[in-house]
Amino acid sequence: MQRNLLLAICGLIVAFGGMSWVGQAEDQKSSSILRSIPEGPLGDAIRLGRDLVENTTSHRLSQPFVGNALNCTSCHLKNGTDPQAASFLGVATAYPAWSPREKTVITLEDRILNCFMRSCNGIRPPLGSEVSVSISAYITWLSTDQPIRMNPERPAGPHAVPQLKVDITQANRQRGEGLYSVRCASCHAKNGQGDKENPPVWGARSFNDGAGLANVVQLASWLKVAMPLDETDLTEQEALDLAAFVNSHERPKFQLSEHLPPKEQLGTFNSELKMEEADAGR
Repeated sequence: MQRNLLLAICGLIVAFGGMSWVGQAEDQKSSSILRSIPEGPLGDAIRLGRDLVENTTSHRLSQPFVGNALNCTSCHLKNGTDPQAASFLGVATAYPAWSPREKTVITLEDRILNCFMRSCNGIRPPLGSEVSVSISAYITWLSTDQPIRMNPERPAGPHAVPQLKVDITQANRQRGEGLYSVRCASCHAKNGQGDKENPPVWGARSFNDGAGLANVVQLASWLKVAMPLDETDLTEQEALDLAAFVNSHERPKFQLSEHLPPKEQLGTFNSELKMEEADAGR
């Protein structure tokens, strides 16, 4: 029995050590890619894109298109280089991709701009704008040397957050409230409004109800792999309870027409949906 116990312990050490090694390998790979950014106009665009991802709410180019207190890196941790938390690594290889929400095939640029409308609760930057091209360039550079894997099912890359197979009817907001007080409030505040370093998770300064994380299961899936930052160890049930509690609060309503720029500044919004279908299909 002692031998079996020893083998089990060794197996756990190998398993968790392997997971750590994979994460470290991805970090080293992304660091190498970032160090290899070229000089010249392309390199300038890539570096600008990284700056916009990190400072979306404050950068003079992106700030006019943001309607809340979230930066891209609020969800895409480490500027999208964390391999677990909505990673940008390899994302460009999945596009163009079919988008069930827009009911059409979209490009990486479309996906980025739609995020400004939903997660940033702002205005969609024009296609081909400096904001759009630079963020696209940065994300594409993070896919350097990876094979094309266009996605016929949804706009998601090879490191997409795996969706939890949970029963939403088993979510418990009361348990979630207790967990939030113990595991989340120290960074995001008891009132959910965060601080200068940590984003608000509900209310007028957070993502609107058209964002992916406004879906309880999607939020739970993200929480499971991303939070808390200092000790990412939530169980599936804890992530589900927390997501139910967070999303039980008020947040801005998504109306597509309110998030599109004037037609002359739009570029092309290529969704086949009518306005009312988009609003209803959050």
